[in-house]
Amino acid sequence: MKFVDEARIEVQGGKGGNGAASFRREKFIPKGGPDGGDGGRGGSVYAVADRNINTLMDYRYTRKFFAPNGENGRGADCFGAGGSDIELRMPVGTLIVDETTGETVADLTHHGDRQLLAAGGKGGLGNLHFKTSVNRAPRQFTPGEPGQYRALKLELKVLADVGLLGMPNAGKSTFITAVSNARPKIADYPFTTLHPHLGVVRVGPEQSFVVADIPGLIEGASEGAGLGHLFLRHLARTSLLLHIIDCAPLDDAVDPIAQARALVEELGKYDEQLESKPRWIVLNKIDLVPENERAALLARYREAFGSERPIFMMSAAAREGTAELVKAIAQALGEMRAAERAAQEAGEDVRFDEARANVEDRERVD
Repeated sequence: MKFVDEARIEVQGGKGGNGAASFRREKFIPKGGPDGGDGGRGGSVYAVADRNINTLMDYRYTRKFFAPNGENGRGADCFGAGGSDIELRMPVGTLIVDETTGETVADLTHHGDRQLLAAGGKGGLGNLHFKTSVNRAPRQFTPGEPGQYRALKLELKVLADVGLLGMPNAGKSTFITAVSNARPKIADYPFTTLHPHLGVVRVGPEQSFVVADIPGLIEGASEGAGLGHLFLRHLARTSLLLHIIDCAPLDDAVDPIAQARALVEELGKYDEQLESKPRWIVLNKIDLVPENERAALLARYREAFGSERPIFMMSAAAREGTAELVKAIAQALGEMRAAERAAQEAGEDVRFDEARANVEDRERVD
């Protein structure tokens, strides 16, 4: 199935039914009085998070969702039936924004989350509501209210603990293949990965975390180079970024450090909050570097990125250093979650990003 992570739809609640102006007419009852019933309410449109759906493909071509109207009221105190509600099932992680106001309508982060998108209109009142001691034959009634209309933008942001960041062919897909059961396409040409992949990394019987692999980012992405910033939104919900660098490029003219710095600049142009997330440096393809040169290589990257930033060395293809990296990630995520729980128990309004920041300053060396 084609991966679609963005869509625009229109939703509208159903119109409420009109109230009825009617009078009771039965044999031998010449003055039966008013008996007009109320109109039914219009149907509403809801969004429901479903973990069995992983794309917004259903909303790429079908874009208008209008709930049924409520029925009109009738005589003999008959109230109109309400319109049926519509439920739009969407992937977990979908962000719904009102295009007119920019307001966030819903953020579906858990399976089963249900959020109102467009409310149906109220039904009108029948003339039986207007009966008084001095107005015994009212002919007043009220029409039903129109349903709410909204133009919405849907954005899917995958839910993952760790996001992989790097240039094309840095080895991101090879890494997620080495540590999980995900099997993205791997080839020796750029932009092999065309849409995000998720992999579950199991550290122990009851301990695991989710890794997200997105297409590579290159310099000039903010101007549309490569795939641009098309998939960076999927890193917004991650707790930790792994910046994977090809430390042994085949082209001697390529400077991996300069490329890495350019990628960080592109990250900042897209979103400052994303740039400020905890980010570890992972030097991949270390098997292509002689052992007697690895210490000098590590020292050069420490000088370039600062000694306080965690730097790991691994070879995803040879499975060298991947187990140590996975254990370090699991430990860091555990500390972040513990810090978040402690803040919540203390009654503090601390964001998860702030809790993660307490762990970022730990230096990890492979």
